[in-house]
Amino acid sequence: MQSLKDRVAIVTGASRGIGFGVARSLVDAGAKVVITARKPDPLAEAVEQLGGESVALGVPGKADDVDHQDEVVERALGTFGRIDFLVNNTGINPVYGPILDVEPEAAAKIFGVNVLAPLAWTRKVRDAWMGEHGGAIVNVSSIAGLRASPNIGMYGVSKAALLRLTTELAQELAPAIRVNAVAPAVVKTSFATALYAEREDEVASTYPMKRLGVPSDVAGAVTFLLSDGAAWITGQTLVVDGGVTLGGGL
Repeated sequence: MQSLKDRVAIVTGASRGIGFGVARSLVDAGAKVVITARKPDPLAEAVEQLGGESVALGVPGKADDVDHQDEVVERALGTFGRIDFLVNNTGINPVYGPILDVEPEAAAKIFGVNVLAPLAWTRKVRDAWMGEHGGAIVNVSSIAGLRASPNIGMYGVSKAALLRLTTELAQELAPAIRVNAVAPAVVKTSFATALYAEREDEVASTYPMKRLGVPSDVAGAVTFLLSDGAAWITGQTLVVDGGVTLGGGL
């Protein structure tokens, strides 16, 4: 993989979990990162863990808030002078159970954060930098978007929509901007705890690789898709699942 030295990435939802793992991988490859999350204190801690203000900038806020999006883009350009990459990592799943039981307001919130916010972030980085200078975008979806996902169905529908959004954006933004997605299976983060808590060995036994994912597994895939090593790849979804979908599982 070629170095990402001095390139700049915005990574949403990056104070912990997959987002932080992606930010860590990008910094290790030489990039500078602007990371976002709702809570200021964990975000500040993440900046320090990444190496401090010389390589990382934290901007707290909600991913679906327009003013926050504008602030992040403005501060990224003001601090580091460019925006080469965008990783739309923020996602929510506030409801569990049958999809027909999900209240319309909750469904709208899920789609607002998981689908419409990535679209808005993409528009803003295109207008601010990438449209003229080029760049690459990775959307963090899920294998829940590839097939039926009992009890997290609305989340799965939103992640399927994100994959479809990825292909549309790849078509529209080529050749200047590449747009790809990753679709992880269960990764050991606080977000996914309900899917494996107190039964990790049982869940992992269904995976051909016999373990659940960790953030670095996804981060490596994202870093590759952003890199020049993926310069002829756009509109694609890289499944990062320990082989679990080979048998049709989730």
